[in-house]
Amino acid sequence: MTEPVYETVEEWVTERFVPMYRRTLGGEFRWCPQWWRHAEAISRLTALWHAWEALRLEAGTGMGVWYRDHLDHQLPILLGARGPFYQCSEDEHLEPHLANVEPAPPGWWGSSTESVSDGPADEPELDSHV
Repeated sequence: MTEPVYETVEEWVTERFVPMYRRTLGGEFRWCPQWWRHAEAISRLTALWHAWEALRLEAGTGMGVWYRDHLDHQLPILLGARGPFYQCSEDEHLEPHLANVEPAPPGWWGSSTESVSDGPADEPELDSHV
């Protein structure tokens, strides 16, 4: 197996992603200098890095596939005005708002052998859960 070019996602972001995929920041494009404080950004950048490491090895169209199937999809979400950096500027990190979560009532998910996709145990009407 070929060794990766970059050992960590931080190294890939710092040495490859940020210098290579420059955008004028503000308005349409957002970035946070503390990108590593955004769980969604870490996840998306890690996915991009892993795909880049794999596809760089494919001769001919590997990088084209990476752009089309990975970067071109992730970049507008990652840097978008409603993406993980939406509250930040290139000079300031603002902690993203965390949505409230309430636990489901006992019995909501049925027995432990049911899959999550099976829905509520008693199949109540949707209006009663809105």
